[in-house]
Amino acid sequence: MEKYFDIDYIWTALPNLLPYLKVTFLVAGLAVLFGTLLGLLLAFAKMGKSKLLRALANGYTTVMRCTPSIVLLFLVYYGIPFVADSLFRINLQDIHTGVFVVVTFSLQFAAMMSEVIRSAIQAINHGQYEAAVSVGLTPFQAYRRIIFPQAFVVALPNFGNGLISILQEGALAYTIGFIDIVGKANLIIASNFNTHALEIYIALAVIYWVVSITIEKVFEKLEKIFSKGSRSLKAS
Repeated sequence: MEKYFDIDYIWTALPNLLPYLKVTFLVAGLAVLFGTLLGLLLAFAKMGKSKLLRALANGYTTVMRCTPSIVLLFLVYYGIPFVADSLFRINLQDIHTGVFVVVTFSLQFAAMMSEVIRSAIQAINHGQYEAAVSVGLTPFQAYRRIIFPQAFVVALPNFGNGLISILQEGALAYTIGFIDIVGKANLIIASNFNTHALEIYIALAVIYWVVSITIEKVFEKLEKIFSKGSRSLKAS
């Protein structure tokens, strides 16, 4: 008689799951890239003088924060093809599901990063920007050389937390048929007629624990390195 729980099956499942971790990393990496770029634009809109842009950026952030990840994923997955077909007669039915996953979590990450970037920039003394401009630097040069390097250090811990969050939220991608590490886990469970599901999910949890703790430690190390450089710069 087959055991209800077999701890050895956890270690058997790991080699089948790990190859799909690169898919999870790819999706998370693209979402972080596009989300950070959009978040930067939103952050400047929030700090800008235009009331309209400020209201739109704040409204976007509020909507993203109030929308559950899985609801946003379904809205993007079903909504974008519908809008594209209805308004522009463009058929997106053959688009890979990974595209919708990246779009969804890019939008979500952008809302998160807009607040992280805004608060990090505003944490830097504005007098440094004014001093840089007064000695002949353009506003762009002042931000690139003076403000951004310091804001980067301030934003680093929250950026790391955001990356971990996106990796974990990305587990929802299997609900639209995307096969990443969670999707593969569910395929294995289905192929086993739902036996050993507990062992598979424990193996999955172990992978996420290791990845999350590793990312956390890496960002802690980076924060120490860059903070040390920042203190040396201030001392000089």
